[in-house]
Amino acid sequence: MEAQAEKAVEVLKRGGIVIFPTDTAFGIGCRMDNEDSVKRLFSIRNRPQSQATPVLFNSIEAMKDYLLNIPKEVREKLMDRYWPGALTIIIPCKTDKIFNLIRGNSNNIGVRIPDDDNLISIIEKLGVGILGPSANFHGKQTPYYFDDLDPKLVKLVDYAINGSCKIKEHSTIIDCSVNPWKIIREGAVKLNL
Repeated sequence: MEAQAEKAVEVLKRGGIVIFPTDTAFGIGCRMDNEDSVKRLFSIRNRPQSQATPVLFNSIEAMKDYLLNIPKEVREKLMDRYWPGALTIIIPCKTDKIFNLIRGNSNNIGVRIPDDDNLISIIEKLGVGILGPSANFHGKQTPYYFDDLDPKLVKLVDYAINGSCKIKEHSTIIDCSVNPWKIIREGAVKLNL
């Protein structure tokens, strides 16, 4: 895995697009600070431009630059409790630091710290968060195994890491930009709000 991780970092640094296993499902990503890469990722997946995409980080510290602020309650009840893990949190962000496409034209961003040491290490070495939607064409089946990946999609990216996903279930998505918080998608993390 080490050699694959090194190669992935190299490709991502150059603005390439990589398919990788996460704790939940296979993801497809690029560095969040390269607008051409972000546009290409949306184009490859046929993802509607109005649909925001989650960003994966290696630490809460690393995401602070992009978030307006992290409410104490969000930090204590969600981040500290469920991260690293299968919980995506939607939270207000600094819109001048995050491309419109990533935000889906909103003022919020979905963030997550995956429970996958290899992926954490890749993001750490890259030094910036990576986009983390599932590695499929929009509306198609989520891949949990390398063999589930659509060969046509694999051909369109710059590199694909072979590996496996621990949980094999979607992340739960919670919107903390609204009060009360709202669960957008039930997934691997069962929340009691």
